[in-house]
Amino acid sequence: MAEIRLMLVDDHTLFRKGARALLETQPGCRVVAEASDGSDVLEQARRYTPDVIAMDIAMQGMDGIEATRVISREIPGVKVLILTMHGEDDMFYRALEAGASGYVLKESAPEELVTAVRAVAGGGYYITPSLTKRLVQRFLRSAASEEEYDYSGLSDRELEVLSLIGEGLTSREIGKELDLTVRTVQTHRTHIVQKLNLSSRADLMRSAIHFSFTADAVGDEERPPERT
Repeated sequence: MAEIRLMLVDDHTLFRKGARALLETQPGCRVVAEASDGSDVLEQARRYTPDVIAMDIAMQGMDGIEATRVISREIPGVKVLILTMHGEDDMFYRALEAGASGYVLKESAPEELVTAVRAVAGGGYYITPSLTKRLVQRFLRSAASEEEYDYSGLSDRELEVLSLIGEGLTSREIGKELDLTVRTVQTHRTHIVQKLNLSSRADLMRSAIHFSFTADAVGDEERPPERT
């Protein structure tokens, strides 16, 4: 196993030291440099040329997005993994546009950081699952909003199942939520597919997100304005 040389960039010493302790317990991982602010990032990156830089966004001096952009342009062999508290979609898109190869939230489990580091070091990409799920749902919701479905033939229970499918729950999770067996949930899924004349799992997901979208829209329309 080739050694992964890491650099940690974060203005919180305690977090940086904790990340270092975690990563250096992993086989083949070695932290070769640290930086506490954006002004020091480029000098350290040029000096040590790590394989992966785990970098925060909000720092004094040059922020993590701009530092990523410069590193991607001037030291292309160094991969950047954004490690941040910011889970907003626009921040993720900015990081990706700047050249980041990964995006992990600090609230994630420690094992996720290790997985992300290995993925990025291997030339791949890694996006924290909670963000991935939201981005996929956002895309599918946009596509589904242009579709038309007739839900009038579905029973109340089937509508409940459809709604939970739209939230990304598995059959097992839906069963637990509704106190049903997995087989019963799967039967409801089959009936939904038949009644809506769907042909694939992707169609089912689109219809489920469309249902959630239209239900939310109706709820917003019916919700009284807030008092000021």
